[in-house]
Amino acid sequence: MTSEASPEVAVEGRERTIPAGAPAAAPSAGALLVVLVGTFITVLDFFIANVAVPAIKADLHATAAQAQMIVVGYGVAFTSGLITGGRLGDLYGRRRMFALGMALFMVASAACSFAPSVTVLIVARIAQGASAALMVPQVLGIIGTVYTGEARDRAFNVYGLVIGLAGVFGQFIGGALISVDVAGLSWRTIFLINVPLCLVSLACTRRTIPESRGQGGTRLDLAGALLVTATLGLLVFALLEGQERDWPVWVWEALAGAAVLLAVTVWHLRRRAAAGRGPLIEPGMFRSRLFSVGLAATVVYFLAMGSFFFTLALYLQLGRGLSPLESGLMFLALGAGYFGASIVSARFAASVTARRVAVGPLVLAVGYTAIALTARGLDLSGHVLWLLPVLLVAGLGMGLTTGPLTNLVLGGAVPEHAAAASGLLNTAQEGGAAVGVAIAGTVFFPALADAGGKADAYPHAFAVTLIPLVCLGVLASLLILAAPGRTARK
Repeated sequence: MTSEASPEVAVEGRERTIPAGAPAAAPSAGALLVVLVGTFITVLDFFIANVAVPAIKADLHATAAQAQMIVVGYGVAFTSGLITGGRLGDLYGRRRMFALGMALFMVASAACSFAPSVTVLIVARIAQGASAALMVPQVLGIIGTVYTGEARDRAFNVYGLVIGLAGVFGQFIGGALISVDVAGLSWRTIFLINVPLCLVSLACTRRTIPESRGQGGTRLDLAGALLVTATLGLLVFALLEGQERDWPVWVWEALAGAAVLLAVTVWHLRRRAAAGRGPLIEPGMFRSRLFSVGLAATVVYFLAMGSFFFTLALYLQLGRGLSPLESGLMFLALGAGYFGASIVSARFAASVTARRVAVGPLVLAVGYTAIALTARGLDLSGHVLWLLPVLLVAGLGMGLTTGPLTNLVLGGAVPEHAAAASGLLNTAQEGGAAVGVAIAGTVFFPALADAGGKADAYPHAFAVTLIPLVCLGVLASLLILAAPGRTARK
């Protein structure tokens, strides 16, 4: 990916324009640290609430449907708003939108932590998700415009590392915070911890991050924003609710409605692009085969990754009787593999190729296969620690994929729409993870019911659920191989 032709850059609050081809001032490591704090807390909050749901239900007397909305509300608002958030960064400034999103996320987190009722908590979680959707797309846009060459490649790999660590350690961090029960706050600490992190990051944002925008001054495509948000929101909500409510007719109607909205959205975007009026999503972005195929591979990979976290948590807590903290400790094996592989991947960040990235999903598929065989071979008297080596292998596959795949996909993005491309990529990641949970549920729960009250019901359901996830890992690898190759960046 080449550097952006002429981004508008602000240094120490003074706006200036860098001429085309002129190198930007080298940013400090502080810029990367600040934006990655935003990435970490938003991904963390996507997973951490799962651990807290039992405590929230007991404390606020929430119904099962309300408890689910605590998780679903955040996910739907986050996923459906990412593309619009990216476009806002292109138009009005990525640093400005990042800071605004973080400030709103901090306020929403405080509202979650002090929520007096489950209704207030649900509304605050939706606000959290919407704030995250404004903040997160700016991260890749900022990295892609203020870092160049090998520094940019390394930054993309660190970004992938942070996403994986937030997802892997989310359950452990949540379980630890609830178990420690600081000042008797119980589950409220998982939201309250965001406040000091946001305050420190906001204090550093203007000093460390230069401002940048996409080229051109086209207004926001409000109709496109509404259509994209409605389409993604309806799709994700229907898929998340379908399994929970046993796929009633209204869910299928909602999915059909999402398909109709998608067709209308594509028509609107093409019509606006043909008229030169700056659509929310520029159709020309998909002319790049590297970007298009890489985006598809990202969806498939996150289908396999997000659904695995969900299924593993069910198996460990309900099948093996582990506490949230004990279950979280098992996730540390995944984190160790992920961290180690990410360090190795960073050494080759400047020479990302499709063949090299395709190895990661294959290792993931091998790890899932080994986990399925190990879990199926363990009876209830077998020690759960036998899973640690095979979880490590799966973590290696994740670490070899997440950062390098992000780097590869954005290498084919249109530079002048960096934040919008980042929004699409984030949507593929978060949407893939959400849909993956629905896919896993449609396999796991029927398999559990088929096993009846047998002692090996949970190991059986867990192993069966991993079969499609193995297939998804192989499919992601094949899609990556279908993308044009990439060599070292200059």
